[in-house]
Formats: sequence, structure tokens, C-alpha cells
Amino acid sequence: MKPTSTSSSIHPNLIETRVDPTSARFEKNMRAMAELVTRIRNEEDELTQGGGSKAIDAQHAKKRLTARERIALLLDPGTELFELGIYAASGMYEEWGGAPSAGVITGLAKIHARTFMIIANDATVKAGAFFPMTAKKVIRAQNIALDNHIPTIYLVDSAGVFLPLQEDVFPDTDDFGRVFRNNAVMSAKGIPQIAAIMGMCVAGGGYLPVMCDHVLMTDGSGLFLAGPALVQAAIGQKVSAEELGGAEMHSAISGTVDYHEPSDEACITRIRSLVDKMGARQRAPFDRGETEEPVYAAEELYGIYESDPAKPYDMKEIIARIVDGSRWDEYRPEYGKTLVCGFARIGGYAVGIVANQPSHQQQTDEQGHKRLEFGRVIYTESAEKAARFIMDCNQNLVPLIFLHDVNGFMVGRDAEWSGIIKAGAKMVNAVSNSVVPKISVILGGSFGAGHYAMCGKAYDPRFLFAWPTARYAVMSGDSAAGTLVEIKVKQLERGGKKLSEEERKQLYESVKETYERQTDPRYGAARLWIDAIIDPLDTRDAIIAALAAASLNPEVPKFSVGVLQT
Repeated sequence: MKPTSTSSSIHPNLIETRVDPTSARFEKNMRAMAELVTRIRNEEDELTQGGGSKAIDAQHAKKRLTARERIALLLDPGTELFELGIYAASGMYEEWGGAPSAGVITGLAKIHARTFMIIANDATVKAGAFFPMTAKKVIRAQNIALDNHIPTIYLVDSAGVFLPLQEDVFPDTDDFGRVFRNNAVMSAKGIPQIAAIMGMCVAGGGYLPVMCDHVLMTDGSGLFLAGPALVQAAIGQKVSAEELGGAEMHSAISGTVDYHEPSDEACITRIRSLVDKMGARQRAPFDRGETEEPVYAAEELYGIYESDPAKPYDMKEIIARIVDGSRWDEYRPEYGKTLVCGFARIGGYAVGIVANQPSHQQQTDEQGHKRLEFGRVIYTESAEKAARFIMDCNQNLVPLIFLHDVNGFMVGRDAEWSGIIKAGAKMVNAVSNSVVPKISVILGGSFGAGHYAMCGKAYDPRFLFAWPTARYAVMSGDSAAGTLVEIKVKQLERGGKKLSEEERKQLYESVKETYERQTDPRYGAARLWIDAIIDPLDTRDAIIAALAAASLNPEVPKFSVGVLQT
């Protein structure tokens, strides 16, 4: 769809489009992306089954709902959970039968039109036991809640630490104990927390609900530091689970729980009633106006994007299908063209966008010489421009959106002489010290220091999303395989062995296959380097949800970048 000349004259900052939806290339890209998205959706559907049908039946036999059934009742009618970390632990713990989604469900939800973080143990997966990635996933959800001041609801149904892996669950700053530390810190910051015990809650895990603002408990559930068997082994006392730590005891005798509910359904109703009475809090100072749909169809994203790193596309065409009215104010459009920067609105929220430009660009240097700059590469002037733009966004309280498709920084004599390291350091400094919310979306490659400069995982984006086409590593598969093979060949030659061309080719393919598997976004999502793999068509909605969450935190620290190399 192309705007009319009238609309262009009314809105001079409308992004022009040159997309031809009838071209063979466009149609080929459409089919490839659709197939990839379908594959991801099918895998996610399988992950939502948790421990499988038998485990679900066993949960129902206890007269308990599954975690996903509980969440469905909790949410406002007509809304869905914006799930985070569904791929967590994928392909891991196979020797123990696996742990789909790490045995816990996390995500953003609307309850009485308020945004909440949901953290729900999935008892169909090893009785909701905590694997190492379970703890990390809960902590990631809590950290998102902390950064954005999101009230949090815990639906507790867990057997505690998965003992065979206790050494990887228990001691570190991203392990089990950090969960309760975060409970305390969230409480001190005034972030509301509600915990509902809807099954087992044993050992150290018993501290989680008791450190929340409201504690609910259903009949048939158990809350105790040590279960009946352990109590008998430790002190010789015989006691039933109900007498030791049942809902009736904790509501009438210990006074630990605030609300004693007969069933999961009644408990969910009570939680919604409590949420309904929560007071409003101060919002963030970021500007939000009326929302406006993009002029161009989101479906065209499938055809525009080029997954082949050798083929260019125009990032502005992507931006045009994400931002309100397909309009933006591009910052320094003639300078540093391999990074595009500009101000726009998404869902009414004012944002600053920093995006890699995958198409090659003509640039004129200080001597008036023209040169071709490669797309997906950050040059000196691109980094300088982006650093200044990021500082402007912080100065004016504008949240930042980073759209990744980057191979890294330019290398070579000319780049070094131009001060590429110095310029890159400025950009990394600006990103590191940025105080406004940062949201990253990886469309294609996100390699090496380019990943860092574009607000990678280590630079505290409030949310990090990826398209199914994302590739995430130190360098691309071809480059890495070539480098690793050369190292291996030299090692073998020093030992007196010389590889034939066929052996060298086999080694290259083997190394590349391993490396490509590790650059797949599902590999990163399994390790929580990525919060969610999203359908490109959902990019705008995902960013709006992230901005809405970020707007709950009214605190914006003073912006300071420290020392900059000049």
C-alpha cells in the first residue's frame, strides 16, 4: 500500500516505500518467513503441554487446575498472556527427561486492566521442581518487574529444588536464594506482590509467598520448611501433611496466610478481587499521545526482510510498518547512513529508534571522496551519530528502541585511522549509561561488538525480543567456521598430520553445523538471552506491551556518560 501525494504533503515525515509486493523476490521471502514462523508456533504449542497429557490428568485428579488453566481464569476476558521465556531450558536436562519451559510460566498479563507480571509453577513438569534454569527464569521475570515496577502475582505449586542438580540451583546470585532476596527488594520499592499457594510449597521455597504482600492458600495445599518424611527423619515426629502445614492450620493457628480458599477457582476469584481494589500509582514521565496504525501493512514485513546476509533491504521499510502513521523524524539522514536514527511514536509512545541499515550506502568523507559503505556494518560516523542521538533521547526523556541486523564494526586500516574504536566506545558508553527504557529487537544478525553497541543482553534492555530469523553470536557461522577450521588445521599440522581437501571440507561443515545451531534464536531463548521469539507481524504489539510495562516505573535517574574519548 502506498500513500497518496495528498497524505504525503500533509505529513512530510511520512516514510516513502518502494516495495513491490508482486515481485518474485518478495513472494519468495514471504513463503520462507511464513514457514519459519509456523515452525516456531508449532514448537511453542508443544511446549505449552508442559509435562504432557498424563501429568495434566494427574494434576486434575488432585482437583487442581494446571498452571495455564489458572492463568486463563486470572486474566481479563478477551486478553492473553504475553508469555516470556517459553523456550527456557529447551533441549536441556534431557538425561532427566527434560524440563519444558523450565517448569515455570512467566509473562505480562492484564487483570482489571492493570499490567501484572505472572510467575506460575507448572506442576506437570517434575512436580514444579526448580531446575537451574527455573531459578534463572523466575529471577529474570522478577528483574523485569523490578526494572519496570510491575506488580507481580505468584501461583505457587512446587516441590522445591530439583535435588540431583542442587549445586547448580542453590548458591549463586542467579540461583534459588536470589528469588527471596528479590521478594524483599521488590517489597521495599513498593512493588505489590501477591502469592497464592495452590499445591506444594516446601523447604526454602516456603519463604517466597510469606515475603509477599498478600498470601492465599487453597485446601489440599502444603506450606512447610520440611515435609512429614523429613520431619520424622530429623526429629522422629510423626505428623500428617495437613496438620504440619495445611491451609486450615496456617489460616487458623500459625496465622501465616491471609486468605484460606476452598479451590483454585475460588482462589483466583479472590486474587482478582484484591487487584480490583489496588490504588493507582505515579506513572513515568515519558510522553504518550493518541495511537495511530501504520499506513503500510504489517504483512509486508515477511516479504521485505532478507534472511540472506548477502542480500540488502531497506530498514526504513521495516520501520514504516511499525511506527504510528508510518512517520518519523529521521536524525542526520545524510550522515552515518549504515545506522538510521530518528524519533517516532509507537502505540502513542514517543520513542527514539536506532537501527542498522542492511543496504549499502554511498558516503562522502572529509576530503570529498565518495566510498561505498557495506550494509549491516557500523562505521565511525555511524557510531558517532548514534552516540549523540542516544544522548539526545536521554536528555529529552525518550525511550529507545534498537532494531538489530548487524555484522559488527568496520575493520581495516581506513577504519582504524578514522578512529573506529574511539567512536564505538562512545556509542557503547552512551548505551551503557542510558537511563531511559531500552527495548531491543533482533531481526537478523547480532554479532560481536555490534551486538553490544546495539544494546545487547549485557546492556540491560528492559526487554529483548528476536524474530525467528535472528542470529546471535560473536560472529557469523561462515566466518567462525573458517576461523576455527584454520586453527584446528594448524594444530594438526604441528602434530605432523596433513588434512586432505575432503577432510578439510568435512571438518568445516561439522564446525559450521555446530556453530549455526548455537546462533539459532531458540538456543539463546533456551538460555534466557532472549525474552521471546516473536512473529514479525507482532513486533509493533510487543514493543507497545514493553513500553506500557516500562511506563509503570516513574523513577528516571540522572543521565551521565562519564569520560568520552574525543
